[in-house]
Amino acid sequence: MSITFYYNPMSSASRVQLTLAELDIPHEKVFVDLQAKDQRKPEFLKLNPNGKIPTIVVDGQPMFESIAIQIYLGERYGVERGLWPAVGSREHMQALTWLCWAQVSLGTPLFTYMHNASEQVPAEARNAVQAERALAELHEALAILDARLGETGNIVHDKWTLVDADVSSVLGWGLYMIKLDASKYTHLTAWLERADSRPAARALREAHQQA
Repeated sequence: MSITFYYNPMSSASRVQLTLAELDIPHEKVFVDLQAKDQRKPEFLKLNPNGKIPTIVVDGQPMFESIAIQIYLGERYGVERGLWPAVGSREHMQALTWLCWAQVSLGTPLFTYMHNASEQVPAEARNAVQAERALAELHEALAILDARLGETGNIVHDKWTLVDADVSSVLGWGLYMIKLDASKYTHLTAWLERADSRPAARALREAHQQA
C-alpha cells in the first residue's frame, strides 16, 4: 500500500489530513505551495486536472474531490478500525447521507454567509440580503444536526466515525471564521468539544503550530 497526500494546511485538505490522522495509516505528505502556483504545474495537473487540493495517490492511482476521498478512505481503511460502517449496512447508508448533507445542506449556507458577511471579503462583493438568507438556512441546518446528535450521540450512531471527524473539522473552523455563537445548540457544542479533544485533532493542531 502506498499513499501520497498533496496538501496545504490552509485549505479543505485539512479535513483529509485529519481523516488520515484518525486512521493512523502510513502516507507521504507533499506540500503544495498555492502562492507559488504549484497546483498549476503540469506534473500536478496530471494528477488533478482541476489544479486543486486535496489530491491523493493510492498505489499509483490519483483521486481528487474531498468528499470522494473521505468515502474511499473510510471504505478501504476505516471499517477494520471501527471508524467507518460496513458497506451495505444501515449505518453505511447514514454515513453517506450525512456526509453529503454536511457538504451541501450545511456547507452551502455556511460558505455563502461567510462570503457575504466576512470583513475579509471586499464590501462591494458582499450582499446583505444573501447573508441574511444564508444565516437563516445555516441555523436551520445547525438545529437539524443538533437534534441528530441528541438522538444518536454522534452523527452515524453512538460511536465516533470519520463522518464526525470530517463534519466537525469543517464546521468548527467555519463557526470560528464567521464568529457565530452556537452555544444554544447544546448537543452540537458538546460534540465539537469532543472532536477537539481527540488525539488526532490535537496532534494535527500541534503540527500546524510547529509548521
